[in-house]
Amino acid sequence: MKHKIMLSFLLLSILSFPESHSVASSTAISEKEMLEKRLELFKNMETAVQLPWYYLAAADQYERSIRQARNDVESVKGNISIHIKPAQWSGALNPNQEDTNPYSISVFNGIGKDGNGDHVADLTSDEDLLFTFANFLLAYGSDEDNIRIGLWNFYKRDKAVGIIMGNAKLFKKFNRIDLQEKAFPVPVKTNYTYRSTWGVARGWGGRRSHEGTDIFAHYSLPVRATCYGIVEMKGWNKYGGWRIGIRDINNTYHYFAHLNGFKDGIKVGDIVKPGQVIGGVGSTGYGPPGTSGKFPPHLHFGMYKDNGKIEWSFDPTPHLRAWERKELSK
Repeated sequence: MKHKIMLSFLLLSILSFPESHSVASSTAISEKEMLEKRLELFKNMETAVQLPWYYLAAADQYERSIRQARNDVESVKGNISIHIKPAQWSGALNPNQEDTNPYSISVFNGIGKDGNGDHVADLTSDEDLLFTFANFLLAYGSDEDNIRIGLWNFYKRDKAVGIIMGNAKLFKKFNRIDLQEKAFPVPVKTNYTYRSTWGVARGWGGRRSHEGTDIFAHYSLPVRATCYGIVEMKGWNKYGGWRIGIRDINNTYHYFAHLNGFKDGIKVGDIVKPGQVIGGVGSTGYGPPGTSGKFPPHLHFGMYKDNGKIEWSFDPTPHLRAWERKELSK
């Protein structure tokens, strides 16, 4: 009993701070303040449960991006985006699916826990949500392999585990979660041209839709990473030639095709930053490995969004124009 009292006191002192229950707060806060509050929650929870903060931040970012990409899930109300269903929180057989009593929740095998020492397991509390999720993962272990197992058992989706572990790698590397900076994929103020060609019909290899925007430029003009991200794919494709794919923290996949080659040393799993050179403009593709010159040199740039269920292509041109404008204004 003495240890439970001490744990409750520790959690209360570490995790409680003004307006942490942002559902109850009507005060609008800036994006910067939101990021600061989220990071504080993650790092405080690391201190409380000894689980590295970047795993919690990575899962939360994954779910935040899902909620922004879908209209069939509830929008984010608090600082924490992790979603736990009432039946999982309170216990599937619990007659009270809004139960907030930690004891009765445990009796019905619910996972909901009190994360701030107020003796209430509140599904709408940022601290309770994060503490419950952290304990779910810790039940499998605190090393990377067991974190992966815990994430799979929570999400039941291999791709979700991969994306979250990539986010964690980025957050650990840069020790922050505000990694939204972007860059135009080729150096601005150089010779290139582009227009929206997304959705235009393509005939080589069978009728299909063009899933990107073509940026025409000279051979070997540097191609740059457009985001903070993880190199998810690198290699040859008969349509895209030499190509590389990078996943950012918003569950968005950035695809670069028809390259003349890759920057020396770059490999799958690497961390990249906006503006980092990853290859050069080429005209590879439309055949077996090494095929080149069947069309003018250009970079095919595509963007794909994962929403937790499926991944789809969307027109990257508005984003390209915004990134280009921002760089030209510097």
